Amino acid sequence: MSAPERIPPRSVTPAELLVHGELKVRGRIRDASNAALFCTVAHDGAEASCVYKPVAGERPLWDFPDGTLAQREVAAYEVAAATGWDLVPPTVLRDGPYGEGMCQLWIDIDPESADLLALVDAEEPEPGWKAIGFAEVGEGRTALLVHADDERLRRLAVLDAVINNADRKGGHLLPTADGRLYGIDHGVTFNVDNKLRTLLWGWAGESLTGEAVEALTKLREALDGALGARLTELITAVELDATRARVDALLTTGKHPEPSGEWPAIPWPPV
Repeated sequence: MSAPERIPPRSVTPAELLVHGELKVRGRIRDASNAALFCTVAHDGAEASCVYKPVAGERPLWDFPDGTLAQREVAAYEVAAATGWDLVPPTVLRDGPYGEGMCQLWIDIDPESADLLALVDAEEPEPGWKAIGFAEVGEGRTALLVHADDERLRRLAVLDAVINNADRKGGHLLPTADGRLYGIDHGVTFNVDNKLRTLLWGWAGESLTGEAVEALTKLREALDGALGARLTELITAVELDATRARVDALLTTGKHPEPSGEWPAIPWPPV
């Protein structure tokens, strides 16, 4: 699907456009596990493409309350914005053609961007790469799954630990032509139980960067202020407390988390 020209330089912010714009469905994203619709949104002369996921199109999950995935996507955006890293595209909760749902700015992927994930026939990763684990590639053979030793991925690994992301796949990583990296599909987040399942285990057990500690400290203060108040509209009080506890744990240990062993550490399929 081709996207219309991006938001023109004017006073309308992406969030305002998503909240107040006229939403028109242009097609369906067929490889999504829940109903995901490709749309355009227009308001006061500004127009952009977006993804609209109506609550009515969410499939029930055994470990998440029904009808809460859209709110969790918005909560993930709010938390990401509070870190100052802006790793998640602008995301809002709004009414649409099929009822209330999540609406997120469409991100165009740069087809020329460097690979972030790879399978290599080796026991150890080469410089510039971090090991995830071994994967079966057929005929009894295995290969080493690796991800780039990239500061953008490392920030996303920290964010995933905070929001307890249970599904960080390779297809959820969107590099753009301006060098930015966005993460999408955050419906299965903020569970009270440890559900972290990701491809970004390359820094497990390593010390957090100074930048990450600064961002987490800023986030922790926000969780006791305006951000926390906003999140109470999107997740439960118990889930909010668990989020605070995860941030506290990261700041206390000063390290990236390691797989718990109580939950599959890598999502399937990984992409």
